[in-house]
This record gives sequence, C-alpha cells and structure tokens, in this order.
Amino acid sequence: MSLPFQFKRFLVEQCTGVHPVGTDGVLLGAWADTTQARTILDIGTGTGLLALMLAQRLEHQSDFSIHAVEMLPVACACAQGNFARSPWPGQMVVIEQRIQDFATTTGVRFDLIVSNPPFFSETTRSPDPNRRQSRNAMTLGVKDLLETAKHLVAPKGRFCTILPYREAQFLQEQGALAGLYCTRLTNVFSRKGKPVERLLVQLERNPYRYIRTDLIIQEPGGAYSNDFRELTASFYANSR
Repeated sequence: MSLPFQFKRFLVEQCTGVHPVGTDGVLLGAWADTTQARTILDIGTGTGLLALMLAQRLEHQSDFSIHAVEMLPVACACAQGNFARSPWPGQMVVIEQRIQDFATTTGVRFDLIVSNPPFFSETTRSPDPNRRQSRNAMTLGVKDLLETAKHLVAPKGRFCTILPYREAQFLQEQGALAGLYCTRLTNVFSRKGKPVERLLVQLERNPYRYIRTDLIIQEPGGAYSNDFRELTASFYANSR
C-alpha cells in the first residue's frame, strides 16, 4: 500500500491495486465546472479522489449528492473507506457496478459527470492485474464513455474528463456526432515549449459556446506555475 495522500480537507488512502493519486485527477477535480451542480457522477472512481474534491468544492451547499461508480471490488472498498473518513460521508455513495450497467438501471440524470478514464493501449499495460483492468482502454473505451455520458447527463449538464491529445481529439469528434459538443478545452503542458500532454475537455448538449485556454504545470526551474498553484490552492496541504 502506498502512503496516504493528505489534502487540506481530506485524506486519500492509496490502496494496493488501485490507481494512486496523480496530477491528472487533481487537475480534473479542480478544473471541472461545478456551477449549479446538485447531482454528480464519478465514473471509475478508484480511490474516490475526484468525488472527494468535488464534495469539498460543493460543501457550501447541503443538497448535493455524488454517485461514485466503480467495477473493481478492491477500489470500491478503498473509496468507501476514504468517503467514510471525509467530512461528507452522507453525501457520497460508492456503487460497485460496470458503468454501462449502471446507465441502464439508474433513473438519475446528472448535472455534472466526471471521469479520469483508462487510456493505456494494448501495448502499454500495467503489470498489476487490478491496475491493468481499471486503467486499460479495452475495459472502457472512448465510445463507451460517450454513450454512457450522453444517456446520463441532464439536459443542461456537463461531462468533464482529461485525456492524452489523440484520445481527446477522438472524444471531441465522436462527441459531436453523438450530440455532445466541446464547450471548454484546456491544453495542459508540463513546461513551456513542450508538446501538449493532456487535454481537459468539457462536453455539453448545447454547442453554442467555446472557451479554450492553456495551462502550464511547471516553470523551467521545476517550481509549479502560478496558474497551477491558483487552480489547486484549495486542495494541497502545503504551498507545493
């Protein structure tokens, strides 16, 4: 088991076989638009990081609920423990189920759907079987993700995710064909002058707005950039 990851308002136990806390998840949890969000869905919750970050951001309102869907029993147990130790245990629930099955059984439509999805290819596989299953694109592909998001997102809801460049481009193309349009996009660079490493993408049913920004994570000397510090300031337990 990896060491726990301490945030300002909550602790994330990083359980064996469950994908650990990483920059992608932190970026998405801090970036996703929570405006007027009451019902939230976290697809493939893992440790529960995204759900916990969103709970912190929404704690000023009492009527939010977060459904965290996860297919791996070990990850479900990990997330349940992290939720139970958090300040918001009554407003988060873990559901052990494939998201494709959950989509056909729930009657809830969500104001905000988030996912830090699998994107390992067949030739880039984790040696750990649980990690491999939770992070391999064969388990949940972009088209599956889009289909479930389209079915579960509320009419004015948002679907937010983070992906490598190629997969994010494919998501936008397929999303438009499915009636989910990119309305907000952030290019994520590790350092200035480097290629885009990730894209933060927001899809909605309404195509009539588009916001595009860039985010650089580190300065040339290795320090975190001001933009990264500002985005994540509510979560890190130190100044980073």
